[in-house]
Amino acid sequence: MTAASAHRPAWLSDARLASLRRWVAVPASGGSKGTTTAIAPYDALPTVEVPAGIPDDVEAAVTLARAAQEPWARLSYAARAEVLLRFHDLLVQRQDEVLDLIQWEMGKARFHAWQEVLLLGTVTRHYTRHGQTYLEDRPVRPAVPVVTRAREVRLPKGVVGIVSPWNYPLYLGVGDLVPALLAGNTVVSKADQQTPLSLLWARALMAEAGLPENVWQVVCGDGPTIGTALVDAVDYLCFTGSTATGRLVAERAARRLIGTSLELGGKNPLIVRADADLQLAARGTAEAAFANSGQMCIHIERVIVHQDVYEAFAEALLAATSGQRLGQGFDYSYDVGPLAGQAQLDRVDAHVRDAVAKGATVLAGGRARPDIGPYAYQPTVLAGVTDDMAVCLGETFGPVIALHRATDDDAAIAVANRGRHGLSASIFSANTAEAEAMARRIRSGAVNINDGAGLAIGTVEAPMGGRGDSGLGRRHGPEGIRRFTDAQTVAVSRLGPVGPPPGRPVESFVALGNRQLRLLRRLGIR
Repeated sequence: MTAASAHRPAWLSDARLASLRRWVAVPASGGSKGTTTAIAPYDALPTVEVPAGIPDDVEAAVTLARAAQEPWARLSYAARAEVLLRFHDLLVQRQDEVLDLIQWEMGKARFHAWQEVLLLGTVTRHYTRHGQTYLEDRPVRPAVPVVTRAREVRLPKGVVGIVSPWNYPLYLGVGDLVPALLAGNTVVSKADQQTPLSLLWARALMAEAGLPENVWQVVCGDGPTIGTALVDAVDYLCFTGSTATGRLVAERAARRLIGTSLELGGKNPLIVRADADLQLAARGTAEAAFANSGQMCIHIERVIVHQDVYEAFAEALLAATSGQRLGQGFDYSYDVGPLAGQAQLDRVDAHVRDAVAKGATVLAGGRARPDIGPYAYQPTVLAGVTDDMAVCLGETFGPVIALHRATDDDAAIAVANRGRHGLSASIFSANTAEAEAMARRIRSGAVNINDGAGLAIGTVEAPMGGRGDSGLGRRHGPEGIRRFTDAQTVAVSRLGPVGPPPGRPVESFVALGNRQLRLLRRLGIR
C-alpha cells in the first residue's frame, strides 16, 4: 500500500474531508464508479481520494442545475449579490485553510497562493457592486421615433459549464463562477484532478454563505470523459487551459452552437527599452517569470532587451534571480515553490536540455533540485536561444526565461509578435507615453508598463483575455459578466404594426420613407 502524503493539513480531519467530498456531484452513479487521487508536489505521495464521476453524473448534475436556474434568476440582483458578499467575507476570514489546500495540492509558494484570495476577493466585490450596471436594460433608438421605443435587455444563458485548471484552482475556478452566478445562471464546474479539494472547499464555503444547493454543482474526473460530457450538456462553456485542448472544446461547442470563452496558453514577451530603470526591470522580470514557479498563463518567458543595455540588464537580472528563494513550506519563507508534478518537471527539463544541446547558454539555474523536493526546479535564465529550440516559441510553463537582443523598438516589437500566442506582454521604459504607443503595436490581450504581469489582470474593471492562439472572449470588466448572458431586443409600438396604413397606396408609404432617408442624411442622424 502506497504511503499517503505527510503534508496533509492538520485541520483536514476525516470528518472535515467528508464534508468537502459531499459536494462532488455524483447524482447518477452515487460515487460507485471509482475515485481520483492527486499526487502532492511536496513529497510525490498521494493526497486523498475524491469520487470520480461518469458522463451520466454530468448530465444529471446539469439537469439539477437547470431546475434550479429559474428560481435563482428570479431573485433580485441584490439578493444574489448578498450571497456572494457573504462568501467574500468568509473567504477572507478563513483563507489559511484554502492556502494550505492550494499549497498541498499544487505546490506553489504561499504568497502566490494568497494572491488567489486577493484576486478572487477583488473580482467578487467588483461584480457585486458594478455587475448590475453592466447588465441593466439599455434604451436604443427605435425604428420609428415617437411612436415606437426599443431597449436591449440581458438574459442569463441558463446552465454554464466551467472547466478550470490546476495552476490557479481558486481564482480561476471561482473567479469565473462569480459573474456567472450574479448574471442569473446556475453552474456546473469540472474540478481539475490535481486540485479538487481547493474547489470543493470553495463550494462548501459558498453553501455556508447561503447559496442554494443545486445552483453550483462540482464534478470530478478526467478531462476527456467529464469535460467532454460537460460541453455536450451546458448552454455556455468557460474554459481555461492549453491551446490544444481549447481547440477541441471550441470545435465540440460549435457543433452544438453554444458560446464559449477560452483563455489559453501564452508565450509572453517583456521588452526592456534603452531608457528603462534596469533594477526595476530586473526585479519585475524575475517576479513575473518565476511567480507560481512559472506556471501561469501570463508569466514572462521571453525577455527582449535593447542592445545598448543588454549586458547591464543581464547582470541585474541574474542578481534578482539569485535572490529568488526556492523551497517548500506552509509559510511565507519562499518565493518559488516546486512544479506541480512530474509531467511539468519533465517538460521544463526537456526544454532546457534541448536548448543547451543546440547551443544555448545557461546564465542561471538550469537543473532540478531533488534535494529540495521531488519536483523543484531552479529559476533559469537562458541566452542564445534560436528558432530550432523548443523553448523559443513553445510554451514552457515553468521557471525558465530566454534573453534576446534588439537593436531598436521596432526590432523588439517584431520579436514580441513572433509566434501565434497573444495573451500578455510587458514594457519597461522611463517614457510611459512612448511605451503606451508601443503597446498598441503588440499583439496581446494586455500590456503592462513598468510591471511584469500582475497589473493588468489585477485591474478587474478592464477585460482580460487573449488574441490568436491565446483564446477567445474576456474575463473581468463588463465583458466578463455579459458573456454569460444573451442580448434580447424588446421593441414596442404604440400604434400597432409598422408599415403601410390600411387603405393607403404602398407607393405613398415608400415615397414617405425615401423623404425620411434623405432628410435624416442631411441632418446627420444615424
